[in-house]
Amino acid sequence: MNKTEKTISERDYRVDSAALRGDWPLLLLLAADIAYGFIMWPSMPEVVPTHWGISGQADGYGPAWIIALGLPAMSLATYALLLFLPLIDPRRRNYALFGGTVRFVRWLVALFLIGLHFVLVRVALGDDMDVAFVIRLGIALLFTLLGNQMGRMRQNFFIGIRVPWTLSSEEVWNRTHRLAGRIWVAGGLAMIAAAFLPPPIGVMVFVAIAVVLAVVPIVYSWWIYRDIGAR
Repeated sequence: MNKTEKTISERDYRVDSAALRGDWPLLLLLAADIAYGFIMWPSMPEVVPTHWGISGQADGYGPAWIIALGLPAMSLATYALLLFLPLIDPRRRNYALFGGTVRFVRWLVALFLIGLHFVLVRVALGDDMDVAFVIRLGIALLFTLLGNQMGRMRQNFFIGIRVPWTLSSEEVWNRTHRLAGRIWVAGGLAMIAAAFLPPPIGVMVFVAIAVVLAVVPIVYSWWIYRDIGAR
């Protein structure tokens, strides 16, 4: 850690008006999403699709409130977790080194859930949409956009590749996240292409890529840690 990073890391992570100033558009979107659910709920059937198989066909059903209000509640709860969990992180001071990335992750995950809520409400109201395709495409975009931020992340217990080897060594953490960033961007783009392939082939390719993106950084972190220990 250079002198500049050390000075920045001495600032503590806080959730105050200054920290939330950049999030106010997202908070308005979250509030609008909740209002949208309340407005649409009376127009929805009592029982709506809540789960879809790999073919894109609904194979699970439940009460309308789960889609109308449950998803917005989950979006708000997820946002709150990403906002407040750093307060209990033993490495909370590191968040000052990648504060922009932390905010980016909050926005990205919340926007994904808000978009998913809109799609599921429209499907419940009778619109013809391939929900499984939308979810695959959304996940692919998450991998791509998160990969672009991976190299900026610093050691912490809640965001990134959090395994024993990365949490034990700053060098392992940094090298692992640089690699993960490159392969997540490339893999995410490949997953976007796979999302357009017809099932079940497209789904199999999509899942195979996702497994590779999850496993390779973990194995790489173990290999680096072993290599460092052998020096």
